[in-house]
Amino acid sequence: MRVILGLSAYYHDSAATLLVDGVVVAAAQEERFSRRKNDERFPINAVKFCLSHGGQSLSDLDAVVFYDKPIVKFSRMLEGFLAIAPAGLLAWLRVIPGWLSEKLNLRQAIRDELDGLPKSCPILFTEHHVSHAASAFYPSPYDHAAILTVDGVGEWATTTISRGSGSRIEMLSEVRFPHSLGLLYSAFTSYCGFRVNSGEYKLMGLAPYGKPVYADLILKNLIDLKHDGSFALNMDYFSFLTGSRMTNDRFNNLFGGLPRLPETPFDKRHMDIAASIQFVINEAVIRLAKRAKEITGETRLCLAGGVALNCVANGLLLRSGVFEEIWIQPAAGDAGGALGAALEAWNQSQSYKEGNQSASAPRSESTDDDMNGSLLGPEYNEEEIFKTLQNFNAVYLRFDEEELLDRVSALLENGEIVGWFQGRMEFGPRSLGNRSILGDPRLVSLQSSINRKVKFRESFRPFAPAVLEERSSEYFDLQGGSPYMLKVANVAESQLKKVLDKEDEGFDRIKYERSTIPAVTHVDGSARIQTVSKERNPLFWNLIKCFESKTNCGVLLNTSFNVRGEPVVCTPEDAYRCFVNTAIDWLAIGPFLLKRDDQPKAKPQQEFDPVPD
Repeated sequence: MRVILGLSAYYHDSAATLLVDGVVVAAAQEERFSRRKNDERFPINAVKFCLSHGGQSLSDLDAVVFYDKPIVKFSRMLEGFLAIAPAGLLAWLRVIPGWLSEKLNLRQAIRDELDGLPKSCPILFTEHHVSHAASAFYPSPYDHAAILTVDGVGEWATTTISRGSGSRIEMLSEVRFPHSLGLLYSAFTSYCGFRVNSGEYKLMGLAPYGKPVYADLILKNLIDLKHDGSFALNMDYFSFLTGSRMTNDRFNNLFGGLPRLPETPFDKRHMDIAASIQFVINEAVIRLAKRAKEITGETRLCLAGGVALNCVANGLLLRSGVFEEIWIQPAAGDAGGALGAALEAWNQSQSYKEGNQSASAPRSESTDDDMNGSLLGPEYNEEEIFKTLQNFNAVYLRFDEEELLDRVSALLENGEIVGWFQGRMEFGPRSLGNRSILGDPRLVSLQSSINRKVKFRESFRPFAPAVLEERSSEYFDLQGGSPYMLKVANVAESQLKKVLDKEDEGFDRIKYERSTIPAVTHVDGSARIQTVSKERNPLFWNLIKCFESKTNCGVLLNTSFNVRGEPVVCTPEDAYRCFVNTAIDWLAIGPFLLKRDDQPKAKPQQEFDPVPD
């Protein structure tokens, strides 16, 4: 038996994953345990969980693998500073202590954190984009495929094209820092008043309210995008090399004003800017995909890196027909790098075990991936949940599975909002039916209500439909499945309703009933879809099926079980606290069902309205 621990840390969204003989046994982000969103610190709690769930200890590890090479990253940062010195001096002084204290000697820092790790256990390092590529290809159903990774920056690479075959990945092409689609999108995220590395989803959600009137301006001034997908940023408009801001005054003047301040009103300009940069990203991703197909000769594509979480671009790429099939790593960002690092080490050991470094161990083709539905985190049994409820003096009823499904589906049919806490926690940014807040998608008012009273966030933010896999084509124009909520598709014509809102602009467009499932239909008639199969998640599938039997609607509104600024809930304690401090009406946690109004510590309902719509 060979046991490998993969790690990502110190930059953004740290995580740990455990492989046993090449099988993904457990994976989790540190933020879920520490309750610090996008926690970048060493993932010690995630490590403890992974080892415990896998029945392993530090002494059982055959290798620890980190998801990038800090020395190479440091050399890039040093070279960048010297190129612009003294402009980046203050930023350099801020980051240098952390590098000198632990990152430059990361091997020792890891040993210090993993107290008890045998000295004989090697600590290995993979390149950042190799980790992303490995996370995309090795768990995919394919035995050979093109691989595209796009993010902010690793060591030097920001974008790579590679080819996976068997147990080997061959890197073929790259774009290097400072030229980065991820940083370009983050610059616009910051300019529109959202936080970098967490607000990109908001920018994507804002885009459908605007028109891409600035797209030509971006392509003419900010990015030189070639037909083959290669690109270069015009650094005259950006300040991220100095580390102080993402953009500068020249950028501001180009778009007609200062950056939007957080919690201030949006205007049409912000919406149009969001639509414009989304248009440019869409075009860049499609051109890169065409180039990947050209140089690999493959008909299937695997995607990873933070930009692979842009489900609008993913949906357009799928519809473009450049590739016959596309598979996207559900934890496509830095967290997934921990998984990729471990998988790369395992597959390299398979390739090299015969002493032939060019050999590629065979991989079998599959109809499904190896991510276990991305349900790789902690789970809690009935006794553990019961003890938590007792500690809170909670009021609850217990049901067997069939009656619980019947009761919850009836509550949803009645317009109630239900917190759903079941089974293993999801790995990656999406809640896929185990740590979810659920609602009836047929209610037009539900989107705004959940945003304001439950999530405490901007009312324009869209929600995802979780649809029975076998009925997805009835509701959406989707090719294939979307089990990880990573593709946007249009709502099917048969489900749409005629809406005359041409005179309305901005967030007033939310109020219209655009389809038979308006609470999960965005203002442009699209939806970010999760297809739910009986094989991947039988309990969640059964709940939707039970709801369907009552309503003939095979869709539920699904959003992550958390509030703005907090990670998705992990433990029963997290779930109960979120439940009683928001306007969630009911909580289904294990076999127990709780009504909010019955709870002794439920707070008065609140609303969140940071800016007037």
